Amino acid sequence: MAAPVRDVNGTIAWREAGDGDVLLFLHGLGGSRTAWEPQIEVLSDRWRCVAWDMPGYGASSPISPLTFEAIADAVAEILDRLEVESAHLCGLSFGGHHALHTALRHPHRVRSLVLADTSAVFGGDGTDPDEWRRERTEMIDAGLLLADIAAPVIDSITAPGFGGVERDRTIAAFVRVPEAGFRAACQLLPTHDVRQRLGEITAPTLVVAGELDEETPLAYSEELHTAIRSSRLEIIPSAGHISPAEAPEAFNQLVREFLGSLSATQP
Repeated sequence: MAAPVRDVNGTIAWREAGDGDVLLFLHGLGGSRTAWEPQIEVLSDRWRCVAWDMPGYGASSPISPLTFEAIADAVAEILDRLEVESAHLCGLSFGGHHALHTALRHPHRVRSLVLADTSAVFGGDGTDPDEWRRERTEMIDAGLLLADIAAPVIDSITAPGFGGVERDRTIAAFVRVPEAGFRAACQLLPTHDVRQRLGEITAPTLVVAGELDEETPLAYSEELHTAIRSSRLEIIPSAGHISPAEAPEAFNQLVREFLGSLSATQP
């Protein structure tokens, strides 16, 4: 039976269910707290699952200027509000960047990391940051709403055949993003680069990659795995850039096994 779900609004807004150690979910650029429903529904049987709206997204207040340091501080703040010293962090794509910056800025607050379809640096394949920003905002500049572009954007980054309730949920989570928050995030994301500091991360880490992810190709996950000493790499077959939604059963099982393996070694 699924644990009761509770929404908490305020400066930082989140959704949570379950009891136990906190497992904090950090969504991607086109997501919000509701994107993690497939995980909250299943993993809340063992963990206190918390999915936030990042600053400026969903029901959370914006931060100005929006920086990775400010986001990492906001992660520490939500842990304070949850009244826990540390948590397991699970970040998808842009949310994986947030998890990495938090592990570097507030290492004592991080028990472990799950890094899904993410990278150590923006543009590892030579992507031009200005062009990337322009591609993601030009439709909005032309007068379209995020509600208009959510479906085609999601379809462009997921594997062929992604559909059903999980596609609907993923699109709905994108629609919750305010335009101003999306624009601020698009300005920030290309500045991400923690390559020179990955060796400082000591938290046990699970790196997850969708086999068919073209946004953050497998080489990006392999780089993370190689540089983070206490890490393991898992590839989910036939999944694209949003593996937690595209292959929720496989993703949830990997997280369950990973966190379960830590329970005997962590206080």
